[in-house]
Amino acid sequence: MDIQQLIILLAISVGLTFVVGRLLVVAGEPFLQEVFEDKAVTRSVNLLLSVLFHLITLGVLAIVSSIELGTSVQAFIVRLGIVLIILGVAYGVSMMVLIRVRERRRADKISEHVQERLADRGVDARPPENRPDVTTRPVTPPQP
Repeated sequence: MDIQQLIILLAISVGLTFVVGRLLVVAGEPFLQEVFEDKAVTRSVNLLLSVLFHLITLGVLAIVSSIELGTSVQAFIVRLGIVLIILGVAYGVSMMVLIRVRERRRADKISEHVQERLADRGVDARPPENRPDVTTRPVTPPQP
């Protein structure tokens, strides 16, 4: 691969990485806001996920650009295809993680709500191993 093709590949790859990373930040914000319910925490987690996405993707792209496939236009297109697949997989994995985090948080909220409702009705919803040990004594009738 000549230097001109390498520069073009890297420019396209880095540009696409930052565009996809920005889309991930924008699309991930509502998921994270629902999970954390705190704007500062949401922004912080979103920034951390964005940095992670960029570092991993750019690292893999650097490795791909160093693989020797020849100097033809076809080799350039193969590299670009690999870049696009990597970006797609990284974006998909990131969105799956966000969706799972949101689903887990929803399940926790539902569980808390059910436990509160049961407690309102006087039902102890804790597992038996978490309940206080209460020993019962037989009731003896009063002596006359």
